[in-house]
Amino acid sequence: MRVLATIILFIVTSVFCLNVTDLPVIGDPDSAPNSHVTPHYIEFSEEDTGSPNIVTGVLADYRGFDTLWETTVMFIAGLTAVIILSKNREERFLKKKKGDKK
Repeated sequence: MRVLATIILFIVTSVFCLNVTDLPVIGDPDSAPNSHVTPHYIEFSEEDTGSPNIVTGVLADYRGFDTLWETTVMFIAGLTAVIILSKNREERFLKKKKGDKK
């Protein structure tokens, strides 16, 4: 089973690494985001969002649902970690208590 997992991991990693060459160069002014989306955000951000800060306007308004769901996922992940850690602590505590009664 480990061999199969290692082979699959190697294949997936290779595919990701090969696809990196198709990404636009960072900061390329002719890439799609820099030639279409960015100018729109810069020009209409204050008018559309009511915020003089472009970053705040983009995060709170244009990408509000993304930000909400990312925050929700992080909250659930943290809550899950706390539940798992506290469950182990409770189990250890109960084992100690049972050992003390005998």
